[in-house]
Amino acid sequence: MPKMKTKSSAKKRFKVSATGKVIASQAGKQHGMIKRTNKFIRNARGTTTLSEADAKIVKGFMPYAR
Repeated sequence: MPKMKTKSSAKKRFKVSATGKVIASQAGKQHGMIKRTNKFIRNARGTTTLSEADAKIVKGFMPYAR
């Protein structure tokens, strides 16, 4: 049986941590910063972990992630 392919868009956007949680960058920071509050911009720095339901979908796109 051939190997399964990883979705290229998923491998660029998500990482899987050592404990198996899916890590993604915070949403809503690509454009439109002038209308966002400073509190929103500050809180949206860095990365966040996806919910279990979303993580299950992403892990289906990345069959060889731990």
